Amino acid sequence: MLPRGRPRALGAAALLLLLLLLGFLLFGGDLGCERRKRGGRAGAPGCFPGPLMPRVPPDGRLRRAAALDGDPGAGPGDHNRSDCGPPPPRPSKCELLHVAIVCAGHNSSRDVITLVKSMLFYRKNPLHLHLVTDAVARNILEMLFHTWMVPAVRVSFYNADELKSQVSWIPNKHYSGLYGLMKLVLPSALPAELAHVIVLDTDVTFASDISELWALFAHFSDTQAIGLVENQSDWYLGNLWKNHRPWPALGRGFNTGVILLRLDRLRQAGWEQMWRLTARRELLTLPATSLADQDIFNAVIKEHPGLVQPLPCVWNVQLSDHTLAERCYSAASDLKVIHWNSPKKLQVKNKHVEFFRNFYLTFLEYDGNLLRRELFGCPSQPPPGAEQLQQALAQLDEEDPCFEFRQQQLTVHRVHVTFLPHEPPPPRPHDVTLVAQLSMDRLQMLEALCRHWPGPMSLALYLTDAEAQQFLRFIEASPVLAARQDVAYHVVYREGPLYPVNQLRNVALAQALTPYVFLSDIDFLPAYSLYDYLRASIEQLGLGSQRKAALVVPAFETLHYRFSFPHSKVELLALLDVGALYTFRYHEWPRGHAPTDYARWREAQAPYRVQWAADYEPYVVVPRDCPRYDPRFVGFGWNKVAHIVELDAQEYELLVLPEAFTIHLPHAPSLDISRFRSSPTYRDCLQALKDEFHQDLSRHHGAAALKYLPALQQPQSPARD
Repeated sequence: MLPRGRPRALGAAALLLLLLLLGFLLFGGDLGCERRKRGGRAGAPGCFPGPLMPRVPPDGRLRRAAALDGDPGAGPGDHNRSDCGPPPPRPSKCELLHVAIVCAGHNSSRDVITLVKSMLFYRKNPLHLHLVTDAVARNILEMLFHTWMVPAVRVSFYNADELKSQVSWIPNKHYSGLYGLMKLVLPSALPAELAHVIVLDTDVTFASDISELWALFAHFSDTQAIGLVENQSDWYLGNLWKNHRPWPALGRGFNTGVILLRLDRLRQAGWEQMWRLTARRELLTLPATSLADQDIFNAVIKEHPGLVQPLPCVWNVQLSDHTLAERCYSAASDLKVIHWNSPKKLQVKNKHVEFFRNFYLTFLEYDGNLLRRELFGCPSQPPPGAEQLQQALAQLDEEDPCFEFRQQQLTVHRVHVTFLPHEPPPPRPHDVTLVAQLSMDRLQMLEALCRHWPGPMSLALYLTDAEAQQFLRFIEASPVLAARQDVAYHVVYREGPLYPVNQLRNVALAQALTPYVFLSDIDFLPAYSLYDYLRASIEQLGLGSQRKAALVVPAFETLHYRFSFPHSKVELLALLDVGALYTFRYHEWPRGHAPTDYARWREAQAPYRVQWAADYEPYVVVPRDCPRYDPRFVGFGWNKVAHIVELDAQEYELLVLPEAFTIHLPHAPSLDISRFRSSPTYRDCLQALKDEFHQDLSRHHGAAALKYLPALQQPQSPARD
């Protein structure tokens, strides 16, 4: 759902206030004093500072200090000096700003989201993002931006695989690999009509409005085509360690984490031939690039210095080893873009690293729903589906007792698929993915589930932005979970008061990659042998093209938090006979699983067919292209039941497997079941949803849906879980 009204603005204002307070507390005593001593600051209004603003020592030691630091700006004509003048004109509030980012893989995709959050937080202009991605990042980011529905943001994707051949001949020692070289080919890869673009690394965080950066294009001379901030370490001076031999650079060189590109001028200047000739020449004497595209950009600029426009250092405050970034700023308000350009990322050493780290973490955990705010006064194409969504929301009656349910059904949740690195399973004809959903309070189930199910899993997690980071740390701290690359975790970001259980199931189901799926719940542990047994059963029964069936996995439960899990059907029956196990919900809601016919299952040696009955909700194995869950069922009640009704209506056989079982573990009741038990209105609304479900069922299946009408009138037990 698109947020509306004052809470959006209040959330943004609260974050900004928090950031300013942090800056005052962490910077005020130290940097504020230094600022007063200097009588000014880098990036002050009315000044266009040079790339690196050294602290001015007392008694005129600037030239000696610069020389000791290896600062090439100690001489005349230096581009390091302050160039004061009128500030560049801001773009009009409705001017479209273009941003290009190269992104590949799961981790880089997460970094892009934090970068985009920081841009959106401060921006006042429409944005067009040009994303050069591999297949993994495209799958993630397409889904994310489609479901994020941010106004006045367009996204275009470019296939990085089609560009690899243009840079694959360049040996590169940088951890970014081939993707670290792709900024070189942007002038030819981006649309020919695109003249200006800001190019960003994924590890930068904005601390200001990106339109201020765009405005710096106005400082370019008629020949300048590349805007860069000076490198804030001595890397290109070659004196960091013995035998350190960097690529050639102009003085201290430039950092390519933030680039302003005049694409039109680069194309006219023959950029592609220019950088290729330079790279080939340097590679005759240098073994490889160490800093990927940055080395080649610097070598070209060394040869053609008229191409570069030095940018104020505050637009790329570099937090890397051997950094001199502290000489760039004097107060928190100076900062424009923070760049974590070290492999250590947040673990770098810097005098003010705690401030920078807290600033980054603020955006990492910031609620992205708050960034769906409208841009006033700028006509723009609404995100796909946004207009229809707003119309549907406008038609809701806030006086309706079931308004909460109907609003939740219309909510469009941001979805981040494959949140963690994931290796798809090799294609096998009868393979099965376990599909389930969970929230933060069920994370403790994951390790046991991984021990019981050795096959692929697709899990949807309902989390806030902050909880997503807690989840990430939870996985990293668990040797069991960190070792599993065949478990795909998909984060659905929380919004609204009711748990969107079937929407979560549909996300996990849609991302399953095997031909079959085991539709389970996170609080069930399957038999240790179930994965292999299901694959064998699918093959033996000829599921799929030969037979349209849903394989029922009988469900049991224990009331003990600790018990010895059975390794076979024989052991399970023994536990059942002594009362250590029960058929699922035997005491509270037996009708939910009674049609499985547990008495017959005890003796069964072969699969047997059972008939659908009212409120039947077994756990089943079906083909991946099975009907999806009905998303209208949110909160508690009838969510699985409706799915089994749909399977039966589409004439799926229900076949019970004689050696299969899964066991429910005890846990505290969810918030939604507590509300269901205590609220008559909640139960009335569930009945209303059931009635609407049957109306739709009748439209789709005609007279065949009449058999389900009595079941829909059955009272729902308030004791079910």
